[in-house]
Amino acid sequence: MTVVSTSRPTALATSRISRSRLLDTPRAGWAMALPAFLLLTLFLIVPFVLAFVLSFTNQRLVSPNPTEFVGTSNFESLLGANILTLEPLRDEASGEVIRDDTGVPTYPPVRGFTRNNPDFPQYSGMRELFGWQMGDNRVVILARDVVFMRALGNTLLFVLIVAPGQGGLALLLALLINQKLKGVNVFRAIYFMPVVVSIVVVALLWRFIYDGQNGLLNSLLGLLTFGAFKPIDWLGQTGTALGSIIGMSIWQAVGFHMVIWLSGLQTIPISLYEAAHIDGANNWQKFRFVTWPGLRNTAVLVLIVITMQAFALFAQVNVMTDGGPLDATTTIVLQAVERGYVKQDIAGGSAVSVVLFLMVLTISLVQRYLTREKY
Repeated sequence: MTVVSTSRPTALATSRISRSRLLDTPRAGWAMALPAFLLLTLFLIVPFVLAFVLSFTNQRLVSPNPTEFVGTSNFESLLGANILTLEPLRDEASGEVIRDDTGVPTYPPVRGFTRNNPDFPQYSGMRELFGWQMGDNRVVILARDVVFMRALGNTLLFVLIVAPGQGGLALLLALLINQKLKGVNVFRAIYFMPVVVSIVVVALLWRFIYDGQNGLLNSLLGLLTFGAFKPIDWLGQTGTALGSIIGMSIWQAVGFHMVIWLSGLQTIPISLYEAAHIDGANNWQKFRFVTWPGLRNTAVLVLIVITMQAFALFAQVNVMTDGGPLDATTTIVLQAVERGYVKQDIAGGSAVSVVLFLMVLTISLVQRYLTREKY
């Protein structure tokens, strides 16, 4: 008689099987991702949604008045602009243009059109942003929020200079240190060193460098010109303040983008350069037909990252100039912070943030479209 015995799995084996099945189910993955998802929701998604919602209200940080829906009035106040053409004043008797002692035509004051003038309601509440001569007439650009428009212009100018300048300089440095030379790692560390230093510390150091009295830059230029150079208050003049911040910003972050370019360079096969050398290509032809096509995806990444970082300009301006002089260095992010926290205008700060988000999103999509691979 044959006896067939069956044995039940032990408790340890059963526990291992259950644990393995638990880890293989989608529920386990969602359970592990839940803490991160909650944090992202609390600190990213919720503020993002609130910014959109509050931008259509009159919400203030501390106010006894209830919150009211005001539609798009916050955006109209920020982006409202118009063009005013001023004709010169003329003599009633002769009809000749009235001119001052220097021969410049005299124009009616702008405030005559912008201050409760029932004949020109479209200009009510606006201020002069800038203007130019067009023959004898003077064309004036008016804005409802002059400070925000200046911040918008400063930010766009910063992006237009920093994006190509920083990206090009980073690529040049990457090409220089992508060589098999002794001590090249030392130069890589030196170029990358400003990136790991706090931007606040860097801004403080450069504020001393740009000092108008005993700054290092003035002293160096005076030494090189044997005392002929006159000291300049780099951060205290409207013509040099923004340019000074641009130069410091390019220097501070160029090492980060250099590393990205360097990683892209090291993915290009050496065999392509060897084939180009055999075909008789010079260094420029190797860069044009081998290096640059191989860096297409890296270039898209670097360009988008630099653009987003440039639009987020805040720390340098906050530490070095606080938006001055005469709003020459104020930026969109600085305006959002000042309105939302300093002035306690949550609705206004939210509207500025929404405008910034839409600008960055639009420019990023345009960049991605223009740099796409064409088949």
